[in-house]
Amino acid sequence: MAEKEKLRLDKYLWSIRLFKTRSAAAAACDANKVKFNDAPAKAARTVQVGDEYEVKTEAKRWRIKVTGLLHTRQAYSEAIKYYEDITPPEELERIQFQAASFHTGKRLSKIGRPTKKERRDLDDFMGDDE
Repeated sequence: MAEKEKLRLDKYLWSIRLFKTRSAAAAACDANKVKFNDAPAKAARTVQVGDEYEVKTEAKRWRIKVTGLLHTRQAYSEAIKYYEDITPPEELERIQFQAASFHTGKRLSKIGRPTKKERRDLDDFMGDDE
């Protein structure tokens, strides 16, 4: 059973659903986006209960504490039982602010080019006789 207790970091991050694929988790480790004790963590590092990791994903910067070893990918409701989210509150506030000010790419109403009616009014005001 001792062999079963060894778990690679990339497999753990994939199984708790922080990354969609195991290769994405390994790539994050290679790109120094996963840290253990403020030092970059390699994908092959053995995960142990009680370890704390700082993980930077596209969505947010996580700070997690390992509460159990999950060897296979399971439903989100099960996966969240194997780690504790200890992300600082100021990071969560930053994400909320980012989401609130998210720009969809659509032009805001009444800003930008004038409407056809506004153009006609402008032409009448400027005295353009076409």
